[in-house]
Formats: sequence, C-alpha cells, structure tokens
Amino acid sequence: MNYQRSSSKTHHYSALLWDNDGVLVDTERLHFQSTSDVFEQAGIKLTLQQYVDYFLKQSKGTSKFAAAHGLSVAEIADIKEARDTRYSQLLEKEPIVIDGVRETLNELRPNFTMGIVTSSRRHHLEAMHERTGLLEFFDFIVSREDYTNSKPAPDPYLAAITRSGSPANNCLAIEDALRGLIAAQAANLDCWIIPTELTQAIPFSGEKRRLNTISDAANLLIR
Repeated sequence: MNYQRSSSKTHHYSALLWDNDGVLVDTERLHFQSTSDVFEQAGIKLTLQQYVDYFLKQSKGTSKFAAAHGLSVAEIADIKEARDTRYSQLLEKEPIVIDGVRETLNELRPNFTMGIVTSSRRHHLEAMHERTGLLEFFDFIVSREDYTNSKPAPDPYLAAITRSGSPANNCLAIEDALRGLIAAQAANLDCWIIPTELTQAIPFSGEKRRLNTISDAANLLIR
C-alpha cells in the first residue's frame, strides 16, 4: 500500500522505531507460557515473577536460566527448540492484537518512516503478523538475524537508525520493557515507554515519556 507523507508533524522526529512484543502485539505472555511449559517438562519451575526479573529486567534469557539450574549444553539446546515449537503453536491460535494499534499506526504512517525493532526471529515475527496484517504499515524490519548482540545492547537500534535514513536525534524508539529502554538509550535515542501488565512494576529511568496506551502516541505526535 502506498502512503503520501504529510507535513502535520508537531515534533522533530522523522522516524519511529517500534518494539514488537508487548507494544504492537500481546505476545510476551505467550513467550512466558511457552518457556514455562518446557521448563516444567524438565522439572524446573519458572514463575511469572522470575520471568519478569530474569528475562525482562536482566535480559539473561533461556540459556542462562537453564544453565543456572544445572542443565547441560545439549539439554539447553533441546529446551530452546521445544520452546520455539511451543511458541509457534501458541502464536497460531491465541489472540494477540492490542487494542488501538492498527488505528494508531494508520494515523502515524503518512507522517513518519516506521520500522519494527525486535529481538524475535523473523519467522516468528512473520508468523504472528500473518494474522495481524500490521506489516503493511512499516518501511523496514530489524529482527534477531540482523545484528550481533540483542537488547539491552544497542545493536538492534543502531541497525534501525541506519535503515531509517535519519540521524539518531530524529528517531524515536517506542518500548515496553527495561531492556529495550536501555538499548535505545545506548544508541542515543529518545524513548517512550508503554508498560504492559508484565512490565508496569519495573522501575524505568530516563524515558522521555511514559504512556498509558499506544493511542497516546498518535495524540502526542500528531495534532
């Protein structure tokens, strides 16, 4: 779909760099479910609070959590494969669309270059958005295959800045988790936070704005 750019922006941003999971789609809960399911099969309990602390705050991931519980390299590989399979199954059947996302993207699209900046693998991203139809709103995607170090390292956002064609000070990152905020800050980006139920209790620091819903973004960026 072709969009005509307009000049109704009220901020200096020319590019919006969107996190995916938790911002555009409600998938973080499915990642928790798939991860906890496979750990349970291995006799390891992963609570929701542990997931928030270990994965969303510290961004240590499945491998380090498994290693901390004494699993071998081979066992960790099996855990990750089983998790990915379970996650794909959940993505195919569970509701994931967040209220207000399509309307917000549709309103912002004519005024900004827009990209998705995600820690997800591209095949997972494409699988979830086959159902949402949201990819039509974006100029580019930066997924896990496109950089070396994942969030909270700045690599994903540095790649996105290059893809956007705008300098960092004209790009805005929109995130829901601490690891994303840290990554954006490390790439010298302004960052707005839209917390989810999983991340709302996390003490954020340094974000430019903290929004209640994604619809607030359109209200603030477009007059």
